[in-house]
Amino acid sequence: MTPSALWIIVMLVCLALVFDFMNGFHDAANSIATVVSTGVLRPGQAVLFAAFFNVVAVFVFHLSVAATVGKGIVQPGVVDTNVIFGALAGAITWNLITWYYGIPSSSSHALIGGIVGAVIGKSGTDALLASGILKTVLFIFVSPLLGFLLGSLMMLLVAWVFRRTSPARVDGWFRRLQLVSAGAYSLGHGGNDAQKTIGIIWMLLIATGYGAASDASPSGWVIVSCYVAIGLGTMFGGWRIVKTMGQKITKLKPVGGFCAETGGALTLFFATALGVPVSTTHTITGAIVGVGSSQRASAMRWGVAGNIVWAWIFTIPASAFVAIVAYWISLGLF
Repeated sequence: MTPSALWIIVMLVCLALVFDFMNGFHDAANSIATVVSTGVLRPGQAVLFAAFFNVVAVFVFHLSVAATVGKGIVQPGVVDTNVIFGALAGAITWNLITWYYGIPSSSSHALIGGIVGAVIGKSGTDALLASGILKTVLFIFVSPLLGFLLGSLMMLLVAWVFRRTSPARVDGWFRRLQLVSAGAYSLGHGGNDAQKTIGIIWMLLIATGYGAASDASPSGWVIVSCYVAIGLGTMFGGWRIVKTMGQKITKLKPVGGFCAETGGALTLFFATALGVPVSTTHTITGAIVGVGSSQRASAMRWGVAGNIVWAWIFTIPASAFVAIVAYWISLGLF
């Protein structure tokens, strides 16, 4: 391999880590919006808290999501450096647009859309693996619905168990318990989302001969760097989206924050165990909506929720379109 080709690989690994950092930055709201909005932690405390659990997730979860992204979406032999560049360019561009406008879209699906678009730009739809794509698309609907169901059930269960307890005592208890639920959600966020970047770097290394498709996992430096990058991104936070997630959808109290985070965390643990690159944004939004609607439908700002759903619908095709254009441009660059 020529020195210039090696530098292209290094550049793409760095670009993947930039995406990973942005994933943490963009999706920090998913981990900390409820705990900040309920006043349990100050913003600075919350981002450090969430970042810690993002990184600790490296010791908890198997690399099943990374395997899906790295080996389960595209036919072997199709991926090259231009495809990886197009995929990352599409994902990063969509993340920047949605961050700027404070829209809690999915970094995960932006990356999947980027991969799909770049591969289509090179080889058409026949190069895609239907099983991996369908599993990911299915969970666009399953993750918010499951989050909604678990969040609302948790809220109803808590309301029944503490029906004879004074609101002040309930508030005091759940201010402490919300630290547990926020930690669990941040653990699930790091465990699922960091693996997506591990998967795309793994895909790059296999395509360029620095890894083998038969390998059980990528090199340790890939795993550690991706978890650290997403943790650093979370530390910087995405405050525009925190406001949308924490206050504009519905007003949350500590008990509601606990139920939303617990329902969301359980959904993420389930999806990660199945190896599904699920959207943490979809998951926590569904859980927040479930908590709000379990109290009363009027507690929900359905217009805001509707705008978020539209962003979900456009994420994959928008990032795929940008990825196709970026792939074609890259052909003239390297």
